[in-house]
Amino acid sequence: MSITLSEKDNGYIEGFAGFEKTAPGGSLGWLKSIREDAITKFSELGFPTPQDEDWRFTNVAPIARGSFDILQNGQGKVSASDLKPYQFEGEQINELVFINGRYSTELSTTARLPKGVIVLNLAEAIDSEQDILEENLAKYADFKDEAFTALNTAFMEDGGFIYIPKGTVVEEPIHLLYISTSGETPSITNPRNLIIAEDNCQANIIEHYVSLDENIYFSNVVTEMVVGENSSLGHYLLELESKKAFNISTLRVQQARSSNIRSHSVLLGGSLVRNNVHPVLAGEGCDSLINGLFMSTHRQHMDNYMKVEHASPHCDSRQLYNGILDGRSRGVFHGRIIVHEDAQKTDAKQTNRNLLLSDHAQIDTKPQLEIYADDVKCTHGATIGQIDENALFYLRSRGISKEASRDIILNAFTNETLESMTVDSVKNYCANLITDWFNQRKLAQKS
Repeated sequence: MSITLSEKDNGYIEGFAGFEKTAPGGSLGWLKSIREDAITKFSELGFPTPQDEDWRFTNVAPIARGSFDILQNGQGKVSASDLKPYQFEGEQINELVFINGRYSTELSTTARLPKGVIVLNLAEAIDSEQDILEENLAKYADFKDEAFTALNTAFMEDGGFIYIPKGTVVEEPIHLLYISTSGETPSITNPRNLIIAEDNCQANIIEHYVSLDENIYFSNVVTEMVVGENSSLGHYLLELESKKAFNISTLRVQQARSSNIRSHSVLLGGSLVRNNVHPVLAGEGCDSLINGLFMSTHRQHMDNYMKVEHASPHCDSRQLYNGILDGRSRGVFHGRIIVHEDAQKTDAKQTNRNLLLSDHAQIDTKPQLEIYADDVKCTHGATIGQIDENALFYLRSRGISKEASRDIILNAFTNETLESMTVDSVKNYCANLITDWFNQRKLAQKS
């Protein structure tokens, strides 16, 4: 059984009516109200178009005109051995596994958690952790102006729920692994993750999106992360989905006084990908690092939209996003730093660097500052180019072959992203992914 969502379906309204009957927490008035407000807002907004400034370089028409099923019996046949390529060596990781958007109890493990830490799937947390959810769920990610967030909020049913009580250090990373399998028709999942760290906490969370088959589907992800005073959280987004898939992901972070977040994104898969990262430095003395690498080929389209809001004084933020584009692929980097009037002594820096490996690849980059305070230090910059011929000549003059010289330059470019990752097992995993990407490119060139 499935529920089909389509623009022809009265703006998804009819599909929502069917979904609402069996949605987790459907009897809870506060959650029912949120979902209904969200579908109403989505119907009003509709899908964004290139006429919308924030979507100027990305056309989501392939999603808007598509028809997608919400699978009621969504779990495909996945074994523990199928997970091994997506797990990290050397780490004792707490892991929640989702198959086609549905939680798998058999494949998940949360046995190594400090006292008081709660790691559940959202559908279960709706029943057991209602007070925390009612206070935080859908309170930060804006569904009134963001169509895909509204769509996710209306159809949210499962995802990761992580609660870390005051003063807790979670030594081992928490891994949210989303696996898509083949289906007879294109499907949609709306993973909803809620991560709450109270004051004086430390943890690392990994969101990981992969596909076992090259099929068409749509992942529409929203993650809300609430970071308490003096807490430090690392967040990793690894996107390795089918080259035919659509992935729209939004990370919304709310930072309290003297908190620190480190956001790392590595994007390799998908046909059309949009990565939204939106931290709000709401307390004095916050620090935020937004670090990413996107690598595209063939006709992939990867859009990165960064919106960093400085809302309090004495906060620092750093954005470093690198892109490597090959084939006829297209990349987008749109970075906004917004410094509010009260955010004096802000120190913000934004850097976007891009390498084009093909004459047909294209990048649109738009760094942007919006400053309403007068005592700030803000810089931004972007570069677009091909492999530096002078650097190539220098290496070759030292007896290094042309192919090896190119590899050294490309690895140096990607290592800039990896160096700031603090979880070694994830860093090594990403390094292997990057090596595989380059090796596949070489094979394609030789064939």
